[in-house]
Amino acid sequence: MEVKGVIARISGPVVEAKNMNGAKINDVVRVGKEKLIGEVIRLEKDIATIQVYEETGGIMPGEPVLGTGMPLSLELGPGLLGAIYDGIQRPLEIIRRKSGDFIARGIEAPALDRKKKWHFKPSVKNGTEVKEGSIIGSVRETETTTHKIIVPIGISGKISGLKEGDFTLEETIAKVGSTQIKMMQRWPVKKKRPYAEKLTPSDLLTTGQRIVDFFFPVPKGGAASIPGPFGSGKTVMQHQLAKWAEADIIVYVGCGERGNEMTDVLTEFPKLVDPKTGKPLMKRTVLIANTSNMPVAAREASIYTGITIAEYYRDQGFDVALMADSTSRWAEALREVSSRLEEMPGEEGYPAYLGTRLAEFYERAGRVRTLSGKTGSVSAIGAVSPPGGDFSEPVTQNTLRITKVFWALDSALSERRHFPSINWLNSYSLYIDETSAWLQENVDKRWPELRGRAMALLQKEAELQEIVQIIGPDALPERERLTLEIARMVREDFLQQSAFHEIDTYCALKKQFAMMDIILYFQELAEELEEVDAKKISGFNSIEKISRLKSLPEKKFHGEVKALREQIKKEFEGLKKESGGKAAGKAKKEVKGKNKGGGQK
Repeated sequence: MEVKGVIARISGPVVEAKNMNGAKINDVVRVGKEKLIGEVIRLEKDIATIQVYEETGGIMPGEPVLGTGMPLSLELGPGLLGAIYDGIQRPLEIIRRKSGDFIARGIEAPALDRKKKWHFKPSVKNGTEVKEGSIIGSVRETETTTHKIIVPIGISGKISGLKEGDFTLEETIAKVGSTQIKMMQRWPVKKKRPYAEKLTPSDLLTTGQRIVDFFFPVPKGGAASIPGPFGSGKTVMQHQLAKWAEADIIVYVGCGERGNEMTDVLTEFPKLVDPKTGKPLMKRTVLIANTSNMPVAAREASIYTGITIAEYYRDQGFDVALMADSTSRWAEALREVSSRLEEMPGEEGYPAYLGTRLAEFYERAGRVRTLSGKTGSVSAIGAVSPPGGDFSEPVTQNTLRITKVFWALDSALSERRHFPSINWLNSYSLYIDETSAWLQENVDKRWPELRGRAMALLQKEAELQEIVQIIGPDALPERERLTLEIARMVREDFLQQSAFHEIDTYCALKKQFAMMDIILYFQELAEELEEVDAKKISGFNSIEKISRLKSLPEKKFHGEVKALREQIKKEFEGLKKESGGKAAGKAKKEVKGKNKGGGQK
């Protein structure tokens, strides 16, 4: 049934249309003479409330509204990697060529190239019984990624007409029963893709960021949040994770961020070299750019667009990392549309269903056994921008209830130029037990022990700093002053990491372990001393060498650590001899004094 209505009322991105009999919730419609893209979000009798994904300025009541009968869906197939889309999967590069630097209203462009031919290689034989989600062949999508062609959801039967060759996305490559199979399929963005079984996340998502991997790890298939005030380094942290996370596919969603930040991503990513393959990082990345000056309703759709693309690659057996920057801007879009709909506001004006929507997004992350029997994962990492850095506001609090990793950025640390400015006392990871077994097996059995000792040291430092602020450092006993010095080494030489340093931008797990091991070895030898001279120990040459370890390349690093271990041992042995000699001399003097006194008596 074809739906034809007319505009009755306009309120920013929200439009009411009458005579919409036959329309369904989530249907995509074309609004006005310019055919702007919209989605039905509420129905009452024959009146449909529509959120429009484009700027509505200039449209008038009485203009037509045409229904498509389909929900907002994405085109999924070869050609996604390396592409740059807006929030509703319109290809920005093609649109720029069509309409210039600004997106013209009502403009349409296919998300995937219809003319390009892809070389398809079957992986099953004709006559094989296949089911939904089964892999039937592959295409070399980029130099680094082989794209698996899967049977669309809801289709099963015997496959026929399957052959190797060059095909466009719209050409038939096989038949399952009487259904034609093409390399491209469509999927509604608001509906999560099915899987066979959800698995416990256990394999570490290596990021190369020491404070993340060592103290607050996230596994493949985990969900993490990065809340922080303006200027604390959320976007740089997201960029670092996108560049270095050990994932097969990266989906980066710029959701309502400033245009200059997205420009940095769009210009920087194509130039970055993937450390694993030596090829450009864009060869395994999908970028979704929805800046703060783009229509607010499309911002609300952008994170669903990102997570749907991520799930599609997960179903092929890939490990996918999704970066959403930032979910606060997405929540603000929800709030604006909700106010236009005149819904009852919740806390701070956000809609009452804010927590539900956030949960729907983060719960789509996970490690799963796919319908084809492969194992794939989606790791979701969302930045949160609480106004004034207030972590008690609704978006941060609702995110905390859902995600299991909390990397709390601290403005005090960023003001001291300590980056990443993740506060180690306020942050946590609930995946530590799951990832510890993997780290013990793949790095070193002592990893959990070192982590516990280092965290205890940092907590002790926080307690001592409170005393120092009252009475000053000189009033502390020597051993506690030494504790502060070793904690400083952990903070400055281990936790601080430069995203812009050629070597320090990424730190391998074995290097992380060796760095922490040498610092705690220094602490062990210091604790063995009978008498501690914090000032002398602080002057050891080895302390300066420890501070330089992070900037050493892998080839030189392990040899330097071995030599440094010997140097630390010699320095402490020398101090023991010196203090032992002084103690012996002091005892001798005391004995002489006693004998002299005895003679006078």
